[in-house]
Amino acid sequence: MSAPTWKDRLGDALPKDEGESIDTFETQIALKRAGKIDDKLFAETRLRRGVYGQRYDNGKRHDGVRTRDLNFPCGELTKGPETVWDAPGMLRIKIPMGRVSAEQLDVLAEVAEEYSDNILHITTRQDIQLHFIHIEDTPAIMRRLAAVDITTREACGNVVRNVTACPLAGVCNDESFDVTAYAQATHEFLLGHKDAQDFGRKFKVSFSGCRDHACGLAHIHDIGVVAVSKDVDGVRTRGFELYVGGGLGAVPHQAKLFDEFVPPGELLPLTQAICRVFARLGEKKNRARARLKFVVAKVGLEEFQRLVLEERKTVPEDGRWAALSDRSSWEETPTQPGKALAPGIFAKGFTQWRQYNVRKQAQPGYVVATVALPLGDFTARQTRALAKLSRRYGGNTVRFTVEQNLVFRWLPEADLPGFYDELVSLKLDGSGAGTITDITACPGTDTCKLGISASRGLTAELSQHLGKKLDDLDSQVRELRIKTSGCFNSCGQHHVADIGYLGVSRNVKGRRVAHFQLVVGGQWANNGGEYGMAIGAFPAKTVPKVNDTLTDWYVASRDEGEGFHDFIRRVGKTKVREVLNDLKAVPDYDVDKSMYTDWGDAREYTIGDMGVGECAGEIVTLTEFGLADSERSLFKAQSVLDSGDGPSAAGLAYSAMLEAAKALIKIQNIDITDEPDHIVSEFRSRFHDTKVFHDPYAGAKFANYLLKMHQSPPNGVSAEEAHRKIEEAQLFIEAAHSCYDRMQDAGI
Repeated sequence: MSAPTWKDRLGDALPKDEGESIDTFETQIALKRAGKIDDKLFAETRLRRGVYGQRYDNGKRHDGVRTRDLNFPCGELTKGPETVWDAPGMLRIKIPMGRVSAEQLDVLAEVAEEYSDNILHITTRQDIQLHFIHIEDTPAIMRRLAAVDITTREACGNVVRNVTACPLAGVCNDESFDVTAYAQATHEFLLGHKDAQDFGRKFKVSFSGCRDHACGLAHIHDIGVVAVSKDVDGVRTRGFELYVGGGLGAVPHQAKLFDEFVPPGELLPLTQAICRVFARLGEKKNRARARLKFVVAKVGLEEFQRLVLEERKTVPEDGRWAALSDRSSWEETPTQPGKALAPGIFAKGFTQWRQYNVRKQAQPGYVVATVALPLGDFTARQTRALAKLSRRYGGNTVRFTVEQNLVFRWLPEADLPGFYDELVSLKLDGSGAGTITDITACPGTDTCKLGISASRGLTAELSQHLGKKLDDLDSQVRELRIKTSGCFNSCGQHHVADIGYLGVSRNVKGRRVAHFQLVVGGQWANNGGEYGMAIGAFPAKTVPKVNDTLTDWYVASRDEGEGFHDFIRRVGKTKVREVLNDLKAVPDYDVDKSMYTDWGDAREYTIGDMGVGECAGEIVTLTEFGLADSERSLFKAQSVLDSGDGPSAAGLAYSAMLEAAKALIKIQNIDITDEPDHIVSEFRSRFHDTKVFHDPYAGAKFANYLLKMHQSPPNGVSAEEAHRKIEEAQLFIEAAHSCYDRMQDAGI
């Protein structure tokens, strides 16, 4: 029997909340088309649905790494907060913990093939990104993804981003216990939660199964959760170390230990309390200081702990706390029984691939195999083939990694030769996973508007350069991690790399030259245990030589058994700069024009096509969102009236006014309910009786539209009466906007 098509899947009803959310976004697109929604508000709206503008060069790739076979033209690059309607953008798709089923892989392949350019990209947060997507196609894509339980909701914006976790959770030999169910519960609980909507910036959560490895990189997250066990009254008990206030960016902050042992039952309520404190105290005007790390730094860890624990006492009990954490259904079962690999003669390249890409699983007879994906990219055809392999070998699931690879778990060791042969046929048999050649890169100048230098181009060059001599490299050098970012924002996580590079630009005798700052002193181990620092900028074309010189010097000058991190600490960053100083020189343009180009781009380097970044969007308050919702309802009322249904149209007009009133109330009382009596009562006491709402020109008139309609709901009205109700609602909503603006100007 053939696998179900996407049309078959859409025959099943979508989850109610997801379906309504997609319908809402589709309406908002129509409003934007009609010029009825503010640019700033729509930008945050689409970002919360994972829809980005992107940087491009008329659709042509120029990083020398991959070619996108586009079947549609691209518009011109824009530099403002909004994208041109005819210009394709990017869609970010949330994959909690990077865990994806074979069926989900099939659907991801379908949408990449039909709506994008056949390329799927794994991010450093275990998401999937599709590029060159038209915004008007996104609702259709979202519905197809929702049919297999994939969402794009809150993949970006000032909300909780994708919850990440160790890709080896449940099969690792070193973990305290499997964090999968707890990470999934956190994702489900926080998605769309009212206490996680009023942030000034993004909020990131990760789960690690142990302290010692990179796992979930707990120290770089707003909330980092590390599994621990201890004896309680003679019983071995599960719990979590909870870290708060981490974050990279231009000036990174290392997370601080909030609690050394949080019982599983307290994880969700405590997380909710942290979100509430952040929403209340976090910066809302200055985006540069709007992350949780700044709140923790400002008030201090002890005061932050006190505030959160006090908040925890006020958080209402929620039945989902226990229900979501009871996830025995998330336990994976293998497709095939485990079996050891017998000695034999294997295909060319198999031994090296097995050495670097395969590790023993905790369960006897099984291994974990990493499929190394150059730059985190794979095609729709490869995706379909990987889905088939997961059904045959891997328990019907795979996991994406923060290092932009893909791992198969529950793979019987005896099946490794056959599995490897399949990878060879797919051209996915690259070895070196987890070594110095396995380099993480952000999009850089490829598609990011903030990119300064070609991080992807540099990564491709370094990977190829180092890959040619992988087996000949010193064993400690092979274990180093390199990470590249196209700008200072650390999307490539260069701060926690052994060797990091971040893109910058320099002016050399009147010409721009692409450069990369070298970052040393970071530590990938211990969950991103220490942050490195930039010590000097080097021309992009010199970076491979910089890398060789640095690692050769380390091998020649280290103490016996001394690791790279300890070596850098001992010799000091000043000495590192001295050793590399001669490599900073840039020859004159007439002597070597190639130095004035970036990796993968033969054109002369320029930063003229940079734009405004969209990694978080502009800050939009809950009131602004609520007012936008009221306009959407009013827009729908007009459409219903056009179809001849006057009573329904009048009812929607009434709902629109309630939504606008509720939006204003949220300025003072975020816990307002959806009950009309409650909304109107609060509106009357806070805005009507105080005259705060009263328009300078119309006085109480517009407020009375809501009060009268609430007193006499519009049941069974004619089309003409419904038309008047819509007009009244429009005036009320405009007055609500005016009221909000006055309050903002007054600093209320």
